[in-house]
Amino acid sequence: MEKICVLGAGSWGSALAILLSKKGYQVSLYMRNKDQYESMKKTRENIKYLPGVIMPNNIKMTIDLKDAVEEAKIIVLGVASQGVRGLLKSIKDYVKDDQIIVNVAKGFEKNTNLRISEVVKEELPNNHYVILSGPSHAEEVSKDMPTTVVVASEDMKIAEYIQDTFTNPKFRVYTNPDVIGVELGGTLKNIIAFGAGMCDGLGYGDNTKAALMTRGIIEIGRLGMAMGANRSTFSGLSGIGDLIVTCTSMHSRNRRAGILIGKGKSLDDTLDEIKMVVEGILTTEAAYKLSKKYNVDMPITNEIYKVLYGDNEVKESVINLMLRSKTHEMEEVAIKEN
Repeated sequence: MEKICVLGAGSWGSALAILLSKKGYQVSLYMRNKDQYESMKKTRENIKYLPGVIMPNNIKMTIDLKDAVEEAKIIVLGVASQGVRGLLKSIKDYVKDDQIIVNVAKGFEKNTNLRISEVVKEELPNNHYVILSGPSHAEEVSKDMPTTVVVASEDMKIAEYIQDTFTNPKFRVYTNPDVIGVELGGTLKNIIAFGAGMCDGLGYGDNTKAALMTRGIIEIGRLGMAMGANRSTFSGLSGIGDLIVTCTSMHSRNRRAGILIGKGKSLDDTLDEIKMVVEGILTTEAAYKLSKKYNVDMPITNEIYKVLYGDNEVKESVINLMLRSKTHEMEEVAIKEN
C-alpha cells in the first residue's frame, strides 16, 4: 500500500492517521514535540488530544520531517491554519511535484487573510491541492462513528482519488469542485459557532441558537459568493452541515470558548481554559476585514468582532442584532423584484 504522511498529531491529524492506517496504508504521523513523541510511541495513545483511543501499530510516529514526507503519495496538513505556511516552508526541499497536498485546517492566514489553498499555491505551486472539510469531530471519527465529509479540488480526478483513499464503511466522502466554497464554509462557520456559544453562556435557548445559525449561513453565503464560491456549496456538508455540528456540540472548541465569553470571562482566560487553538477568534478578524473589502453585510460577524476586538458587551451585541433595520428575509429576491 502507498505511504501517506500526516503532519500534525493533534486530535484531527491523529484521527485521520488512525482511519488511514486501518485501511492498510503506510502512515507516518509527524509531530514536532519530542515529549509528545516519546509518550505516544510508548503508550500508543494521544493522551492530550484523544485520550482512551489506541493508535494502531502500523502508524509510524516520527519527529523527522524529511523522513515523514519523502516517498509519501499524499501529504496531509493536520496543523492549525496559522502554522501552515511555516510547515510548508520546512518541507519544500523534500516535496516532489507528484505529491498531493490534502489540507484539513479551517481558517484564514493571519494578516494576509488568505485561504489555505492560496498559501499552498504560493509555497508549493506545482502540487495538486485538496481540501477535506465537513461535520467531523475527531473524537468521533477516531471511534469509528459514521461521518460524512467532502473533498474539493480544481482537478476532479484528484478529488476522486482522495475520495477513494479516505472512504470506508464509517467515513463517507463526497466530492465538490468548489474549492473556495468548501474552504470558506468550514472556516466561517467557526464564527457562528463562537456566537452560538456566547448565546449559551448568556443562558439563551433554542430559539436564539436557531436564529443565529439560520442567519449565520446567510452571512457565510454572502461573503462566499462575493469571493467566487458557488451558493449551493453552503447548503452542503461544508456549509450547513459543519455549521450544525459546530454550533451544537461540546466537542467544538469554538462553541466552548464562546460559552466562556458569554459567561463574562476575558479572552485571555478563555484561551487558557480551552488550551487548544480556537480558529474562530482569528477568523472573526479576517472575515470582518474581508466583509469590508468585498462590501458584504455581515451583522453577526460585525458584532462578534466588536466583542472580541472592541469594547462591546455580549448582551449589547445581541440587542444590536435584534434592533437592526427591518428587512425582507429573502433579501436577494426582494432586491431583484424592486
